[in-house]
Amino acid sequence: MSGVPKRITKEIERLNRDPVPGISVEIIGDNIRYFSVAMAGPSQSPYEGGLFKLELFLPEDYPMVPPKVRFLTKMYHPNIDKLGRICLDILKDKWSPALQVRTVLLSIQALLSAPNPDDPLANDVAEQWKTNEKLAIQTAAEWTAKFASA
Repeated sequence: MSGVPKRITKEIERLNRDPVPGISVEIIGDNIRYFSVAMAGPSQSPYEGGLFKLELFLPEDYPMVPPKVRFLTKMYHPNIDKLGRICLDILKDKWSPALQVRTVLLSIQALLSAPNPDDPLANDVAEQWKTNEKLAIQTAAEWTAKFASA
């Protein structure tokens, strides 16, 4: 792993030694900055029972800039758009070099448990979440069964 910042090496070692519950992370190929992530849908959420695939990339400037993360699995969520981009403050203006990949993954998992339709990326989904939350949750559960069955 020569040429790779010690910080990235340490984070990978920690993720392997002490994995985040419900989340697996694997390096893709020989690029130590590019990861495949599998995230179990949190219990007590419409995503429960689903296994969601994400990609995570650590830019050259990491940890001064946040990782790039997106869902590859199709999602029905107000903070995740059709391209899988995620609206999460720590992936944008609230990023701090003190945060780690582990923190980012836990935050994304928490976002699945607690969607925030007041800060949407998918406006149509957010609108439904606000006007008919029961139907939105039902749709999210249906999409989970259809697109994220393990």
